[in-house]
Amino acid sequence: MVPFQMCLMKMKEERQDLNEVEEKDHDVNGEKSVSCSIKKTEVKKPFSCCQCGNTFTRKESLEKHMLIHTGIKSFICSQCGKSFIQKEQLKSHLVTHTSEKPFSCSQCGKSFTYKVGLKNHMIIHTGIKPFSCSQCGKSFIQKSSLKYHMKIHTGIKSFSCSQCGKHFTYNSNFKRHMLIHAGIKSFICSQCGKSFIQKEQLKSHLVTHTSEKPFSCSQCGKTFTFKSSLKRHMLIHTG
Repeated sequence: MVPFQMCLMKMKEERQDLNEVEEKDHDVNGEKSVSCSIKKTEVKKPFSCCQCGNTFTRKESLEKHMLIHTGIKSFICSQCGKSFIQKEQLKSHLVTHTSEKPFSCSQCGKSFTYKVGLKNHMIIHTGIKPFSCSQCGKSFIQKSSLKYHMKIHTGIKSFSCSQCGKHFTYNSNFKRHMLIHAGIKSFICSQCGKSFIQKEQLKSHLVTHTSEKPFSCSQCGKTFTFKSSLKRHMLIHTG
């Protein structure tokens, strides 16, 4: 017997038991007692999943939910071949194959593909950081950011370079590092044509094309383009 049929049978038994209780709770005048009305108010979602206990208002919703437990992914994306359990999931995924970003931020104009993306982004403008690290006290806007940060305190570096043996905590740092060994310089300066392996390197280089020197010495007032240059300079004053 398939899981959905089992759930349906269980649901029918529960409804039958409830009907028996309702019949017993009528008084002599044929009116329902207070306890019975409370019972009926509580039963808002009579369709229950026997696999995980989730409840639903309609039978159709339970049927759709049960697909999760079967693991069958009948809805396939014609663009990339990725498959999904529910039609709604496929519909939501198809937006990623377009450049359409209908949800825009009223504060900064940034646009998003999904409404949830905009909702998460809006927290940035509030300045509220409710998720704090129990180890160092650093706070974050999103729970996922805190979870990502916590890896630092574990000391675990799961990603290791097969070329030089260097280890990394995060996969993103490992991937950036591997570009060094590949020698690929994808980031090119539009001013002079110089190319760089990492985006951060290009960003740092672009400052050289301006007269901006944001780093100044508190001792003599001399200014520098890079923070590293200021640090080296400060050694003069410390002796």
